[in-house]
Amino acid sequence: KVYCIDNGIVNTMGFKISENLGSLMENLVAIELLRRKSYWFKEWEVYYWKNSQQNEVDFVVKEGLKVKQLIQVTYAFGKDEIEKREVKALLKAGEELKCKNLLVITWDYEDEVKLNGRKIKCTPLWKWLLSVSTSYDGIKRREG
Repeated sequence: KVYCIDNGIVNTMGFKISENLGSLMENLVAIELLRRKSYWFKEWEVYYWKNSQQNEVDFVVKEGLKVKQLIQVTYAFGKDEIEKREVKALLKAGEELKCKNLLVITWDYEDEVKLNGRKIKCTPLWKWLLSVSTSYDGIKRREG
């Protein structure tokens, strides 16, 4: 996937924000993951995941050979819409990549969804952006 370093550039290129908010959110998360990697989590590698059935997960965060977290980004509102659109791929990737740390970054919905014996944390974008302290969703930050 290709991301733009500045959402302002995307907006000036003629895209309408209302039609493209999910893409802008995903782009912002990509920029922030790379920022966090360069500042605190130097061992991170950030990928995306797609299988032969075209299920896709926006971000796979790895540290060495271990997948630390799977992240979906969506503008979806509410549990029903999130379960319908985002959860299937996240569960498939979690199973295939042996990762239990599943996160959906939303516009403003917050909850913990339990499906097929798996927990998926749903966090609003604003809260996720402010979440870095001594740890990040179970991932310990490296000091110095």
